[in-house]
Amino acid sequence: MDPVIIVGAGPVGLMLALALARQEVPSVVLDEGPGKDEQRLARTVILREDTAALIERLTGFPPSEAGFHWTGWRSMRRKQVMREIDFGDGAPGATRGARDSAHGSGSGAPEYERADVPAPLHIAQHALTGALRDAIVHEPLIKVAVDSRLDSIEQETSGVTAHTRGPRGTWWRGSYLVGCDGPRSTVRKLQDIRFPGRTAVERHAVAALRTELPWPGEALLHRMPPWRTSGPSAGEVTARPLADDAWRLDWLLPPGKDLVTPDLLLARIRETLAGWSGGSTPPYELLDTGVHTVHHRLARRWRAGRVFLAGDAAHLLGALGSQGLDEGLRDADNLAWKLALAWHHGPHETLLDSYQVERRSVVAARLRAADQALPLLRGGGGLRSYVPGSARGHDALLTDGHLGRGPLGAPGVYADSPLSPPYAEWAAPVDTAPGAPVTDVRVTAEDGSFVRLRERLGRGVLLVVLIAPGTGVWERKHWVTAGIMPRLAAAVTALPHSAELLVAESYPGAAAHTVLLVRPDGHLVSALSGVRPADLYAAAEATLGGPTKAEATVGTG
Repeated sequence: MDPVIIVGAGPVGLMLALALARQEVPSVVLDEGPGKDEQRLARTVILREDTAALIERLTGFPPSEAGFHWTGWRSMRRKQVMREIDFGDGAPGATRGARDSAHGSGSGAPEYERADVPAPLHIAQHALTGALRDAIVHEPLIKVAVDSRLDSIEQETSGVTAHTRGPRGTWWRGSYLVGCDGPRSTVRKLQDIRFPGRTAVERHAVAALRTELPWPGEALLHRMPPWRTSGPSAGEVTARPLADDAWRLDWLLPPGKDLVTPDLLLARIRETLAGWSGGSTPPYELLDTGVHTVHHRLARRWRAGRVFLAGDAAHLLGALGSQGLDEGLRDADNLAWKLALAWHHGPHETLLDSYQVERRSVVAARLRAADQALPLLRGGGGLRSYVPGSARGHDALLTDGHLGRGPLGAPGVYADSPLSPPYAEWAAPVDTAPGAPVTDVRVTAEDGSFVRLRERLGRGVLLVVLIAPGTGVWERKHWVTAGIMPRLAAAVTALPHSAELLVAESYPGAAAHTVLLVRPDGHLVSALSGVRPADLYAAAEATLGGPTKAEATVGTG
């Protein structure tokens, strides 16, 4: 069968190719560039913990080696510390005195809390792309065609043909084609897919520099800093640490198209560093600069026959801390196992259609949340400025977006997926909602080894997890043939798709003998009380999009 054609060699396209290869699906990546990436420290990526783990599974390279996990988060308004969140092992209160004396606590006590989400990983985008490219070099199922610019697509019932121009211009034959070619996607335009939304929702002046700040390792959001003197009002600035003592600073620019000159940017850098350091500008090394413009757009369709869109080709978001690339990587993870299933076993329309339904609804909800919050946060002035508690409410919204929680930042839940199984009488309560990402608990694999649940994802198989307290202290050979295990193993073997049976000591909110069914991308399908072979089979069949036409015909013949 023909390979999958992937247009675009950014992080989303490269990750999709690796995810397909892990499921034994070949691909061709059409890269319109020379196959190298410009090193820009002013262009960075923030990854949630599970997305960083996905990159590590596919590449063997821990992104944390090139990136930086924040040790904490602090937010300020004028001179007042509004909130401080600790990601580390130390008690937040241990350094309160030094922090407050450095920046002034102002009126009202700051809120200190221990983080309820893992620390985000901040990494330069070229470092992430480089790790993906290095992994692809050793993958025989992936071919990268550089200097190949797409200019036409032709679809037939049996496949897709794409033509590229350039030094290596040629025709490419594929089973499916995925446009991961960015905001100006040629694939989207060739398929005549509309891309409505808003342009220049926000603009930020960006500087990457190496310096020492008073809160090493902590990210900072500073609203309405008191030293705003250079050029138009700088109402918000963020400082986010990178590896090797580097920082990325972003200044929110006022509406309009005012030119950000080098002199204006240098003045911003000096006054900001001086304001944070007690009045004098500390030594710094300027590494890179830029202007980051945020657009909010959402493609009308993410699938047109055998052609799909992913990443920035399908959506643009990024205001209030929400991370567009992180969502693009989730697109690739969602699409990869569905394309692999169709590639190996034949197309299944419900399964392939579910990609658009699931991912588009999640991104649309994120865009709606940001668009509803923006007028509140950026309106400025008016009576709302004097409403008690409004400043803390605004700060909480921004913090959620930056830290990957709440409607602005938390991973999406596929609650209304067409792959959701029918209601089961023996459904069991757990802390994970159906359609949400599962918690990464320790499990015992079929070979008896202890691994993290997340390590078993992305191989195209369903996961069945039995919650069995006490199994962690005994070798697998002592309990694998005892109790309900033989019956459950037989039920797993009979499922309509390959599945792996895992055993966990515990799972949040789950009672003993709860059975979890998990999709290849780590989202919970259902939780059942005990071994229910018929319910388990029905849930697995629904996850695969229901019976194929051929199976349905056989079943009714």
